[in-house]
Amino acid sequence: MSQQGPILVVSTARRPSFAATLDLAKLFPVVETEWADAVRAVEQVQPAAVLADTSDADAAGLAELAARAAARQPYLPLIAVDPRLPHPDDVISFFQTQTSQPQGGSDRLAARLRAALRVRSLHATVMRRLVPATSMALSHIDPARDATVLLIGRGGAYPTLSVALGERTGVVGALSIEAAAKHLNVRDIDGIVLGEGFSPRVVDAFLTVLTEDARFRNLPVVVTANDLAPAYDLPNLEIVSDDATLVVAAALPLIRQHAFEAHLSRTLKAIDADGLIDARTGLLTRDAFERDFASAIYQTQQRGGGLSVARFAFDPEHPRAQFDGARIISRLMRQMDFGAAQQDGSVVVVFAETDLKTAHTIARRLSSVMRHTSHGTRDARSEPAVTVATLLPNDSVKSLRSRLQQEAHRAAS
Repeated sequence: MSQQGPILVVSTARRPSFAATLDLAKLFPVVETEWADAVRAVEQVQPAAVLADTSDADAAGLAELAARAAARQPYLPLIAVDPRLPHPDDVISFFQTQTSQPQGGSDRLAARLRAALRVRSLHATVMRRLVPATSMALSHIDPARDATVLLIGRGGAYPTLSVALGERTGVVGALSIEAAAKHLNVRDIDGIVLGEGFSPRVVDAFLTVLTEDARFRNLPVVVTANDLAPAYDLPNLEIVSDDATLVVAAALPLIRQHAFEAHLSRTLKAIDADGLIDARTGLLTRDAFERDFASAIYQTQQRGGGLSVARFAFDPEHPRAQFDGARIISRLMRQMDFGAAQQDGSVVVVFAETDLKTAHTIARRLSSVMRHTSHGTRDARSEPAVTVATLLPNDSVKSLRSRLQQEAHRAAS
């Protein structure tokens, strides 16, 4: 992997102990600077990553450095080592000492840094391929709008964690490991918070599965359990107390980074599709959808067969629900189907070669997956109102859409 620049180490006058980690991991060149010169060094050195010793840093200096790093393109990861004070959401925290992790802090820090540098490389690739060039920075990612965290737990701390996380990002709740596994297989998850209520053996088994599955290895994972004996090849794993404020502080920057990475991956797919894919949802753009919709109706009427359309209507006061539903639909719908998010807050999906009964079954399955996502303090749900219509012999795009809207009005009344 190309590092694309030096590593900038920010500290007081003395050289921090973690700087030796970079030498052992062969991550170089390394440039060291003091806090007074940190912002200027970012501009002059053009680093690939910044590691900051925050033990003697003041909040204003860290905030200024974080704002400068978040606005840079390609992505410039900023990792605060052993932070002692609150830090901005785009500063990734790293704690060198975790007694339940027998592998050295140096190995964990190198893994954390390499994972962040992979996001930077992906961002550089997207920037190179985007025509025309478009601004795209970490600061554009809002966790409350773009990210979803899987909260697993039981007991008294679960409601507190749910509220604390729900104020900052989308939350999917799971009271068992089995339910969590189902969510991981059908949703786009940007991080996992594993709370209390499980034995060390169950926690160990779950983390081992994440380690062994390449799909989940780079997911941010924050665990509130103690006494985890084995080592885990999870670069974005943090073990903290069950204090909700500490959990959010540790999880949110990593979740935001993962949401940014997912957005970059969807952008690459959109580029490969010649701009026909909406990078935010993974569905078609509205213009591409209208063209394909008209073509599908024409071909079905010429060749015979079935075609049905489903409309998933979300609460217009909570646009995040439409976004989350659109991403679930794009992940789970059949390859032969296509859809797009609409301006009225709904998502319309066309089911090719499908009769009305089968379309109802598919729509119910898609809707059921959306049922357990909550957004914000009002606990607004993603479960939509679903209406389905099927193509009649004399239908046009306009008439089929009109009948779909009429069905929706009847269902609402």
